[in-house]
Amino acid sequence: MTGPRRLSVPVRVAVNARDDGMPEIVDDHEVEAVRESWLVEDRWWTERPLRRRYWEVVTASGRNDVVFHDLESGRWWRQR
Repeated sequence: MTGPRRLSVPVRVAVNARDDGMPEIVDDHEVEAVRESWLVEDRWWTERPLRRRYWEVVTASGRNDVVFHDLESGRWWRQR
């Protein structure tokens, strides 16, 4: 028997963003629309704070994606 399985594990994604942080291209797909954006700040009292800016986007290919920019590491991730 195995332990519990993590759901919705983020995976690295290539993102080109504007100066204000908004994604313009996600994995070589142009972003046509941003549905929503939100900021998550948690664990600020620990040695491993969590600071992420999430973007729900629609690409030119019709794909709906949620990507986030890890504001601590500078890396981009896709969340499913």
